[in-house]
Amino acid sequence: MKRSLNLAVLGIDHGHIFDMLDEMIKEGCKCNHFWTEGSPLTLKEFNKKYPNIKRAENKSEILKDNKIDMILISSIPKDRATLSIEALKSGKDVMVDKPGCTTLDQLEDLKRTVKKTGKIWSVNFSERFHVAAVAKAEELVAEGKIGKVKQTMGTGPHRQGNYERPDWFYERESYGGIITDIGSHQIHQFLVFTNSNEAKITHSMVENTTKKEFPGFQDFGEINLTGNGGYGYVRLDWFTPDALPTWGDGRLFIFGDKGFIEIRKYTDLAKSDSGNHLYYANNEEVKHIDCSDVKLPYFGNLINDVLNRTESACSQELTYLTMELAIKAQEIAEKK
Repeated sequence: MKRSLNLAVLGIDHGHIFDMLDEMIKEGCKCNHFWTEGSPLTLKEFNKKYPNIKRAENKSEILKDNKIDMILISSIPKDRATLSIEALKSGKDVMVDKPGCTTLDQLEDLKRTVKKTGKIWSVNFSERFHVAAVAKAEELVAEGKIGKVKQTMGTGPHRQGNYERPDWFYERESYGGIITDIGSHQIHQFLVFTNSNEAKITHSMVENTTKKEFPGFQDFGEINLTGNGGYGYVRLDWFTPDALPTWGDGRLFIFGDKGFIEIRKYTDLAKSDSGNHLYYANNEEVKHIDCSDVKLPYFGNLINDVLNRTESACSQELTYLTMELAIKAQEIAEKK
């Protein structure tokens, strides 16, 4: 019989904490305590949604609690590595919102800590792990529906005014840059679908054209990658128009030598406000699949990994490589 995990939360500054926690609770996990610095904009909603999760006055109360199996972290991005390291050293496994870290030095510190503690550091790349259509695409690719994958093209559009933004949202040091932050989603999917465990960045750039009053903000970015399993192109922006019924028309194209897949993650433009639409074409058929009922495997797999010390949700090396490429692409773009 599967044992549920006891969870705690460190940092609720980004709204992704709600999806992270909700999915783990659906899997039977329990969470009784959280800690966060100050009064983030998410605090009121968090207290309303989870009235039984009590706020710890000091994070050490959580770190010293030996009954806690895993800590979820969605703090300000620049603080996620430090909190992760503290949690790992206290004997807890970690699920952290993307980006899991914002500098290469932080990443090296995390690698050393994971090696020393033997604990799991899992970055929640939500545009893969929270999107049922992406899970379905992984099944179809594994079945050979589109042959060998040659390239991915991922778009990560976002809306600036989707909700009130905190000051750190506009500070480059705090959020890590547009590629490190939201670009890590698409880089991760490129590695997964091309089955690449090595990759180089052939082009990256960032710019800010809409918020000149915030010089640390970046509203556009793009990346080209060459992996040992295929190629990737990533486009990121904060240009989502107000009329769109969701925060971004996120898409993923997966091109194989015998067909292709298109995923419309959050909306089907001018046809449906719902998401999780998958389209594919190969030499035998053209098909649309509504993936809204497809189970998200990441969360159950991660629980099993914690209990059995396996890597079924996502390998540690793949997590490291994703963040390494994202941070390096960010650095290359800012040197131009």
